[in-house]
Amino acid sequence: MSEIKNQNSVSFRTFSRRAVSGAPEKFIKEETLRPGQSLPLLIKPAIEGVNLVEWAQNNRQFIEARLFKHGGLLFRNFDMKDVTHFEQFVKATSNELLSYKERSSPRTQISGNIYTSTDYPAGQRIFLHNENSYQLIFPLKIFFFCITPAQSGGETPIADCRRVLLRIGPEIQERFRERGGWKLVRNLADDVGLSWQTTFQTTNKSEVEKYCRKAGIELEWIDGRLRTSQIRPVVATHPATGEVVWFNHATFFNVSTLEPTVQQDLLAQYQEEELPAQTYYGDGSSIEPSVLAQLREAYLQETTMFPWRRGDILMLDNMLVAHGRQPFSGSRKIVVGMADPFSRIS
Repeated sequence: MSEIKNQNSVSFRTFSRRAVSGAPEKFIKEETLRPGQSLPLLIKPAIEGVNLVEWAQNNRQFIEARLFKHGGLLFRNFDMKDVTHFEQFVKATSNELLSYKERSSPRTQISGNIYTSTDYPAGQRIFLHNENSYQLIFPLKIFFFCITPAQSGGETPIADCRRVLLRIGPEIQERFRERGGWKLVRNLADDVGLSWQTTFQTTNKSEVEKYCRKAGIELEWIDGRLRTSQIRPVVATHPATGEVVWFNHATFFNVSTLEPTVQQDLLAQYQEEELPAQTYYGDGSSIEPSVLAQLREAYLQETTMFPWRRGDILMLDNMLVAHGRQPFSGSRKIVVGMADPFSRIS
């Protein structure tokens, strides 16, 4: 095998053990994780020694067709040893890896634009969401790679947002439309959540203000803190499939969705307008508790999950499928890559 000189110039054939030209089905097999469950589609090697990176590079149209249909693909039992392999796979199946901008959760950069999954305490559940749906520019694809599965728990629940939308009553959808979509208000400071410096990856206030102007974000400096607000639609149309999906963080960022103990602690310390994050209707009015309860239930009714195995890669269409995280015990290391930016503004 050829010698690896540096990470950016590795040939896909460096790790090749078997040629992968020809019909894609010759080298992989497609299965369901459970009878009647189409999300995620499980893809496994059909013969020994298939190089997943090279196979993916040669079969991008095949992969994307499956991704558009199912929303998520789980690649399992391939010889994916480390982050370098994972990063090559993301590059083989995408046009552009994205850096993590306008941050809303703590992450650690691993290599290039590969990051840890959200660095929240192990006992904390993360509700379902579509990555960066609160931004004007967001990734169309998100990838997860399991380096170390948790001792127990730690699954990544996923839900098809086409089906989530169907579970949300038309009167709720109309209410959001009439009230201008949904609004996110954030208070960025050092004492809780993320600071504005971490969120925008700069210590220069003028750079933050310039970014916010371009990104459709209103901002206000308050005693060293930064308060931002942005209004977005609750639904989006997929640029490739034309399907309408429920695509927002209105439920995720609402304080009522947090674990009860976390919610109680925050409300004991802060007035609602001072919370690290809170959501409203687009006109600034409060979203009724009954509506939020129905939205959470719509996600949960469509949720499916599976136990991680070492070397698994989960590839999601970020518009079609939402993801989250279950609490866990023991060591768990899942890394993430985001790819293929899409702008709401043409």
